[in-house]
Amino acid sequence: MTIPAAKAIVKYMVEHYSVDSSFRALADATRRAIFERLSLGPASSSDLAKPFDISLAAVVQHLQVLESSGLIQSEKVGRVRTCRVNPNALAQLSDWVAERRSLVERRLDRLGELLDAEDETHHHPNKQKER
Repeated sequence: MTIPAAKAIVKYMVEHYSVDSSFRALADATRRAIFERLSLGPASSSDLAKPFDISLAAVVQHLQVLESSGLIQSEKVGRVRTCRVNPNALAQLSDWVAERRSLVERRLDRLGELLDAEDETHHHPNKQKER
């Protein structure tokens, strides 16, 4: 690997660290369920733990992963910790997905153009000679 290629990879990794962290956090089904619940509105840690057959401490660990990834924010008032979705984190994920989608769509458009041109050549062999 060339040095410019290695630098490009490192730059990409640094720029997309928060995206990587978000995907890792959402890779767990329990954390996705917690995130889904929080997408409906803020909730306390104890309320978030109710539907799960795991300890409050385990739920708090999941919340810490979500918060360290930037997907959620929490605030402690007295003994109650309230969590909410961080909309900026969703924007970063959405932007990343949109960039990938755009790249794939451009490639598919180009493939379609090539196939159309090939199909045109096979259906109209004289056109190939005219070129």
